[in-house]
Amino acid sequence: MPLRLWPQSLFGRLIAVSVIAVLLAQAVGLLLIARERERFVTLGSVREWSRRISETVLMLQPMSPAEREAAVVALEARQIPVPGGHHMRGGPLPERGFVRLPLPSDFERPLREQLSALLGPGYGVEVAPTADPMLPAIALGVPFFEARELAALGDQQHYDVMVSFPDGDPVRFRVTRPPQGAPLPRNLFANLSLLVLLLVLALYLAARNITRPLSELARAADSVGRDARPRQLRERGARELRDAARAFNTMQDRLHRYLDSRTRVLAAMSHDLKTPLTRLRLQVETLLEPDLQARIGRELDEMESMVRESLALFRGLDDGETALPFDVNALLATLREEFTGMGAAVTVSGAAREPFAGKPQALKRCLTNLVANAVTFGGQADIAVSDGAELRIAVRDHGPGIPEAELERVFEPFYRLESSRNRDSGGTGLGLSIARDVAQAHGGSLTLHNVPAGGLEALLTLPRRR
Repeated sequence: MPLRLWPQSLFGRLIAVSVIAVLLAQAVGLLLIARERERFVTLGSVREWSRRISETVLMLQPMSPAEREAAVVALEARQIPVPGGHHMRGGPLPERGFVRLPLPSDFERPLREQLSALLGPGYGVEVAPTADPMLPAIALGVPFFEARELAALGDQQHYDVMVSFPDGDPVRFRVTRPPQGAPLPRNLFANLSLLVLLLVLALYLAARNITRPLSELARAADSVGRDARPRQLRERGARELRDAARAFNTMQDRLHRYLDSRTRVLAAMSHDLKTPLTRLRLQVETLLEPDLQARIGRELDEMESMVRESLALFRGLDDGETALPFDVNALLATLREEFTGMGAAVTVSGAAREPFAGKPQALKRCLTNLVANAVTFGGQADIAVSDGAELRIAVRDHGPGIPEAELERVFEPFYRLESSRNRDSGGTGLGLSIARDVAQAHGGSLTLHNVPAGGLEALLTLPRRR
């Protein structure tokens, strides 16, 4: 069986779609936050360095070349960078814990443009990565507290900023840029994970509240035609679900009223027909000759049988029988004995592994009709039983079979392949209709197909519910 990664149930799909949507929203939000923090750190550093460099340059500009050189040497000696990107002043800071996301940002262009705007057109500004760290330069530390913490995350990048005075004298500044990447605190990921967990829990409860009434509706719909009086659905949940449950209950009530009315009418018709049939039988026996009595008696027997079977067909499930587990093997053995006692050839092969939960009398009536058809039209009936996820009972005969175009039509009430009304050949045409109704009432199916070796097979499939 292939592995299905996508859930098949509505509940599973709602949870999966909701979780994916939440994770995507959190990922997009995290990237937006990371981008904004990267921009904040970069531009903040650029503004602070530009301010310091411009103030230092404007302080050195009025000096003479000798005084300027001495001041630059003094400034270069004041702050000596140490490994790790920190300066001797203030010492190293403890790391609170940051995570960097690889979001590159421009650094050189904003710094060059900011300095040029602060110093004016008379000064030349060049920004480039440090080629030789041993060259003397005025070192500028990480400009603010958070950036100093970020500098401990990895290798820093050093840049030399060359500023040329209007007289052409250059001065070199060296800045230390924190590692590239969006700085995000580690506890932010823990907070987002907790948020996702809470959202998934809320979505689970919401999805369960939606799918549980739908599952009850599906079970109730499946019980229609299976149970004579299925219980009413509870009207709960969202407004649309309550409306659906109310509509389903209304449909059940209408259906039951219709079936009850139909059953009462047919029962009355059956009762009313029995009286004139009985009077007619008495008149035939007293007034007619023996040969004519026998012929008309057979017709009267057929009429009574048709009335009785019609009532059984239209009565449907409302027969008062309770569904309960019963031994299928014992039922088939009893059925075989009954037909064998009437001189019919009936065999049974295979066995049910465990009792089946259903209506034993209804299923016996179904199987009796199938076996009777097989014996009547095929000479004998071979019953084969196989059990598993479904209980399958196949009844095969050795007759001529049925034309393919007629395999479904024979299930129609009163439809017969033979034109004769003789019960010995054509029957009433209700046996297969009653058998299929019983099968469908148990959630199963009844199908017919011709056997290649000859004969017809009626397959009764009954699902087992765990």
